Parts: sequence; C-alpha cells; structure tokens
Amino acid sequence: MKNNRYIVIGAALFLAFFTSCGNKEKTEESHQEEEAYEVGGGHEEENVLELSKEQIAQLEIELGSLEKRPIPKYVEANGKLEVPPQYEATVTASLGVNVQRINVIEGDQVEKGQVLAWVSHPNITNLQTAYIEAYNDMVFKEQEYDRQKRLYDAGVSSGKEIQRSQAAYQSALGLSKGYESQLRHLNVSPDKIKNVTIVDAVSIVAPIKGYVEKVGINLGQYVNPQDELFSIVDNDHVHADLMVFEKDVFQVKEGQPIDFTVQSIPGKHLKGEIRSIGKQFETSPKAVHVHAEIENKGENLIPGMYINGRIQTGEETAYALPEAAIVENENKSIIFMGEKAEENGKEIWKFTPVEVETGISFDGWTEIHLADSIPGGTKFSYNRAFDLIAEMKKGSTSHSH
Repeated sequence: MKNNRYIVIGAALFLAFFTSCGNKEKTEESHQEEEAYEVGGGHEEENVLELSKEQIAQLEIELGSLEKRPIPKYVEANGKLEVPPQYEATVTASLGVNVQRINVIEGDQVEKGQVLAWVSHPNITNLQTAYIEAYNDMVFKEQEYDRQKRLYDAGVSSGKEIQRSQAAYQSALGLSKGYESQLRHLNVSPDKIKNVTIVDAVSIVAPIKGYVEKVGINLGQYVNPQDELFSIVDNDHVHADLMVFEKDVFQVKEGQPIDFTVQSIPGKHLKGEIRSIGKQFETSPKAVHVHAEIENKGENLIPGMYINGRIQTGEETAYALPEAAIVENENKSIIFMGEKAEENGKEIWKFTPVEVETGISFDGWTEIHLADSIPGGTKFSYNRAFDLIAEMKKGSTSHSH
C-alpha cells in the first residue's frame, strides 16, 4: 500500500508539470499571434498586406519601378504682389476746389479719360476770366508787334520800338500759354473759353485704365491741389516681388522659372519668370528684390497680397514617386513595396510598408530617400497609398477582436 501511494503522487506531479508546460506554450503562441496581427495589419506575415488580383483591379492600384528622375533645385523666397509705378496713379486737382459729384466707388474698373468726379470753385471761374484777359492782351500785342515790324521795314520806326513791342508780345504770349496749360489740367478746352464760354464745374478724369483702389473724398469737401482724390491701379501688370536672401543671391539669374502660391488664395499655384534682379540689399532682412512676370494671371490677384515662391535654379537626379504613392502615417512618410506571389494556385500581391524621407515635390512627383538599398526591378505602388494603409489598419482591427 505504501508503494502504491508513492506511484499515485508521482503520476500527479508529472501530470501537473506537463499541463503547466502546455499552458505556457499555448500562452506564448497566442501572444505571438496577437503581436503579429498588431504589427502586420491583420495578416499572417509581419507588416505585409496581401491582396488578390481582383482586389488590386478593384482598387485600381498602379505598379511601377523606382527610378531616378530629374529633380529641380529651388531657392525659397517670399514677397508680395506689386505693380510697376507707371501702372499706378494718384489723382489730384490742380486747384483748390470743392467736390460736386463722385461717379465711382472703390473697386470700379475705369478707362483712361473716364470721368471720376466733378468739382467746382470760384478759383475755376477766376482762372477762365484771367485766361480771357491774357489771351486778348496777347492778341492785341501781337498785332502791335506786326505793325511795328511793318513800320521798321518802311524805315519809319526805330529798332528800339520794335524790340519793345516784341518783348511785350512774347510776355503776353507766355502768360496766355500758362493759363492754357492750367485749363487743360482741369480738362477745360481753351478754345471754348476764347469764345467766352465760362464753365462752373470741371471733370476729374482717370489718367490710366485700371481699378479704383481708393476714394479719398466726400461730397462738398474742399480739397487742396496736393490732396489725393483717387488712386488707380492697373492689375493687368501685377508681378511678383520676391525677397531673396544674401546666401542665395548668387544662384538667381534672369530668365529662371518660378512657381508660387498666394497666401490669401489657397490652392492657387502660379508660374512666372525672373525679369529683373535688384542691385542693392535691403538692410532688414539683408535681401535683394527679385521681380518676376506672372504667366497665368487671374482677376483675383491684387497688389499687396503675400506670396510664397520657389525659384528654380537648376536640377539634379534623384529617386521619386508620384505623390499618390506616399501617405503620412503616425508622422512618418510611407510607401508600399509590392511582391508578386502565388497562393493556392492564385496570383496575389504582398505589399510591405516602407518608411522613407521625402524631399522636393514637383509636377505631381515627390523626391524620396530610402534608408536601405533595394533590389533592381522591385515594384512599388504608384497610387492608393492612403487606401493601402487603411486596408492594413482594417485587417489589424478585425484580427484584434
């Protein structure tokens, strides 16, 4: 009986040890499988997404090789939209006047010579009467000068008399021409005034075509000759005024292409070409003005808008993939490497996410830098990177349950 008791106890200990080992192995196996799902996106292999031929067609995935492409080299530059000074105008009155009528508001498009406002003042009447007096006096002295010339030619008048008559005529002529010039600045025809046609109000007209940028007057307001009544800008000649820092100036040359965005117009990309480079540094910051003509101008471009630009200074070759081949995931840039395989007699593709560093983006392509070299002929997904990462996460979630 005693020996039998030892046999039973030994068998129990062996069974407990075997059961414990079995449970430990099962627990480790379960833990490894769960960890593989978390890392691998819900498939048997770590970090691999398997798709059938039909799934690839459904997702419209495009595959291609990783090849080197010409990558443009850029100089970053910021600035504003500007208009050359010859296409901006400040409208003033040549006399102190009162505003009688205003015909435009800010934002109106005007043509050269279009009436912007009407003004009146006794100064305008006084100028017209002064011109009539000066003109009539000039006519009289011109006739007197002609008479003295005839007398001198006939030997009746002295040279002193003709010189005095000539000087008087020339003085009267100069005064008359001066008044004529003032009248023309007020858009008043001197020919009408010669016929004693006095006007009470005169027009203020646009000196250039463009848009009314500012109206600086009110009805009835008295304005001095130096006061700004209107400002007009011709936006058809808007250009990019970029500031290039000292360290980059040596790379910038006339004729180089640029592309830039306007901060106040999201999504709008513009292109242009360097027209001129400043020859003097600004002090704060130390940078040079670079002016560029814009190719694809639009109606919404307004002087003063801030822009972010890139000046293309050359090119180099580097690996690149389409922008749709790259997805941002957990602050990492991911692309997908594809490998063709066969499983149960069916064609499948295994996609492995690869972390890369991205560089310059250009014409729908993005420069990439790989941490490790890859075999020649390796295929990559050219698009649907967002869908691939979503499928991988979907698989991970389903297996975690």
